[in-house]
Amino acid sequence: MPCTVSVLKRGNCRDLIQALNSACCLKSGESLLLAEVYDHKIYRLLENPFEPLVSIKDEDHIVAYRFCGKGAGRKKLEIVHRDKCTPDILKCNVGKYFGTPLITYMDEDSPSGADIYLAASRLISPLKRACSSTMAHSGKDDGFLLEANGETSSGCNGQCESMDQSMGNTELEGTDSQEFPFQLFLTDDRYLSCKPIFKDSVIKSGNRIKVIFEWTEKEHKLYDCSSLKDLPEVYHKTGYRTKKTRQEAVSLFSCLEAFLTEEPLGPDDMWYCPSCEEHRQATKKLDLWMLPDILVFHLKRFSYSRYLKNKLDTFVDFPVHNLDLSKYVKKKDGKSYTYELYAISNHYGGLGGGHYTAFAKLIEENRWYSFDDSRVSPVNDADIKTSAAYVLFYQRVKTESKAELGETSQAHAGPLKCHGSVNSAIASRSASFVVI
Repeated sequence: MPCTVSVLKRGNCRDLIQALNSACCLKSGESLLLAEVYDHKIYRLLENPFEPLVSIKDEDHIVAYRFCGKGAGRKKLEIVHRDKCTPDILKCNVGKYFGTPLITYMDEDSPSGADIYLAASRLISPLKRACSSTMAHSGKDDGFLLEANGETSSGCNGQCESMDQSMGNTELEGTDSQEFPFQLFLTDDRYLSCKPIFKDSVIKSGNRIKVIFEWTEKEHKLYDCSSLKDLPEVYHKTGYRTKKTRQEAVSLFSCLEAFLTEEPLGPDDMWYCPSCEEHRQATKKLDLWMLPDILVFHLKRFSYSRYLKNKLDTFVDFPVHNLDLSKYVKKKDGKSYTYELYAISNHYGGLGGGHYTAFAKLIEENRWYSFDDSRVSPVNDADIKTSAAYVLFYQRVKTESKAELGETSQAHAGPLKCHGSVNSAIASRSASFVVI
């Protein structure tokens, strides 16, 4: 099933697995294995929990395989599916690969051919077709007849019953090498070689055994491979989508909460523990202890990673009046942390070049103006909120409180007078930068 989860943009595979654990309601003792599938084959396994998520590109196919128990250090059996289109089964690449590969763990360190067939039969047994002539309407699901206990039932005696018996462990182990119900081929890491597997075959490989499942007309009749349909692509990672509309806006508060969220440090930023004298992975958490009178929000419009560089045009919905940040301030000193917006710096263009403009409010007129090089023109309040907003300038609204009785500054609900351009107002005050 396709699954959508939210993870930190600069997170790692461990963050993705934890999010999938919650989304899939993973039970105690179960685990997930992440793999990237390319051209219907396992391209790589994402087994390193510190693998950065930026290595997963848009349009990649990522699969999470669910297992009972832990798989660390165990031998893996990877099965890819290929349609047979020629009677010469000893040649490789004679058929077309399709569907989603399957993975299971092998308990044997040196499995035989019979062990490989037994593991493969267990993997594909849920795909077994029921006997359509006697299938009841109740309990039918995608071509399967499901019993109350969730196991696949044939729904009839005779041919389907003998089919089930042929897939049983005893029957499979007792068959000759030419009597297996399907044909498997051992291949290499690049899927170039193709060697038939027999019952008494000796499988010599590393920690991963790659096998090709040959689908003929017989297998298509016995099994329903519709559940092995093509995988959905990785649709979108935050920051790489096209421009958002106001209906899809991100609020300034959600940006601030993301800025204050605890995040794990990667393997390149290990923390040195003075007690055990070792480098260990740690987490980073930023908090706001107190805020200044002039507060500057720097919206992160430029994104840099190992693979991509982007200008982010996401529309950030920010308040013009009564920005209350009291709940984010750790120091409870009774002060008011309500702010009024008085200037905006805008950026238009991309990484290669761009243009800066500004909006600023003149207090005497109680009106906003647009500053674009030598052009100055009045604008409405509704026009100052755009997706080009880059830096936001707020001034704290002073209110008299017990903690501020000693202060002589007069309460005012707006900024000081701005002469000519927004730059003069910015330069006349010290500012605290909060990068979102």
